Amino acid sequence: MKRKNAVRTAVLALALALSLAGCGGSINSTAAAADSVQEYATESFAAGEGAEAAGAPLLDPAEIETGESARKIVYNADLQLESTRYDETREALLAAVEAQGGYLASSSQGGSAADQDRWASFTAKIPAENYRAFLDTAGEAGNLLNLSEQAEDITSSYIDVEARLSALEAQRDRLSALADEAETTADLLEIERQLGDVQYQIESYTQQRRQMDSAVQYSTVEISLQEVATLTPETPAGFAGQIAQAFTGGWQAFRSVLTGLVLTVVYLWPLWLALAAVLAVLRLTKPARAARKAQKQAARQASRAAAAGYASAKPGQDAAEAPAPHPDDTDSTPAPKYTER
Repeated sequence: MKRKNAVRTAVLALALALSLAGCGGSINSTAAAADSVQEYATESFAAGEGAEAAGAPLLDPAEIETGESARKIVYNADLQLESTRYDETREALLAAVEAQGGYLASSSQGGSAADQDRWASFTAKIPAENYRAFLDTAGEAGNLLNLSEQAEDITSSYIDVEARLSALEAQRDRLSALADEAETTADLLEIERQLGDVQYQIESYTQQRRQMDSAVQYSTVEISLQEVATLTPETPAGFAGQIAQAFTGGWQAFRSVLTGLVLTVVYLWPLWLALAAVLAVLRLTKPARAARKAQKQAARQASRAAAAGYASAKPGQDAAEAPAPHPDDTDSTPAPKYTER
């Protein structure tokens, strides 16, 4: 009897222990589910840590084909042309852009046909596979002055963007799964906040990848066209050729300066007309001005003579103290005459 009671007591104790362990496990499980969101909030995704935490490994550049067809190369060129047949050259350039499957991203033009100084500037987007053919065709449309090209390899940057996108998408999927398992409103709100941040980063990197794809698929060619009266001659070889070119260039510069001076004189014809009118008026009024000047000079001389005669009429009075006669008095009253005794 005592043995049966001991066995029963042991069974009850074991059942109680298992029940307590189950309750503790349930509590720990709930706490772990609540803390899982905080773990994702503090995970670092720099240098691929986010991909490892989400269970998606980073893209290994060594595992990606690095042949010429797989590399991401961006081609840019700057083309400078001049032409004595501006309209024909401009139309030929536009036709070349269209023939190679490209389009104009921007364009501007100006100048005057009368002055032969028209110009045009284009930014053309050409498919990468037709880039070289377009440069050959465009260079023959006019007199080529300069051609510069740049090639930029963005393969590493592209792979980095791809890796970050892969990690962020994996994190988004994991957070979505946690949202379905959330048991409290606080957990759900925290998960939704993190989902918004992750989605924003995904959209940003997706835009970067789209821009890279566009830059690789379409090369950028800057085109400058200038209308000229005379094409720039090629640089001759040898010292004698350079002397001849310098002489020709100096003569052309002199002609340009002389032409500019003549045009300036013609442009200022209203000013010359106004100056001629002023000179004509001055010339017509010159006799009258000379007569008035002579009258004033004669009046001053008469006034001086009258003052001298008036002073001599009073020997005892100092000439400096004698009052000066008014000019009107000298004009109306003749000076008195005195005879010696």
